[in-house]
Amino acid sequence: MNKLVVTGEVVQLDTLRYTPAGLPLLSFVVQHRSEQTEAEMQRKVECEVPVIAIGKIAEQAKAIQMASQVKLGGFLAKRSLKSSQLVLHLNAFEII
Repeated sequence: MNKLVVTGEVVQLDTLRYTPAGLPLLSFVVQHRSEQTEAEMQRKVECEVPVIAIGKIAEQAKAIQMASQVKLGGFLAKRSLKSSQLVLHLNAFEII
């Protein structure tokens, strides 16, 4: 199974654009900060997660603004065939 849920702050937000097939596409980056338990010890976690929304969810995600706190759900995939960088493909979001 490939499912990810993450919360964070929007730190980069591109403008809505369209694919060559005419699908709306929105890209942004979320910065996550939390404390997690690992090996029975508390660990501070900080990371930036690139996000891409395509189709109807991209149109809905236009409501997201810089510095918004969001909860995101989706799946991870490579950015492209030649890239090993992972990107969160958005299926659901909530502005919190």
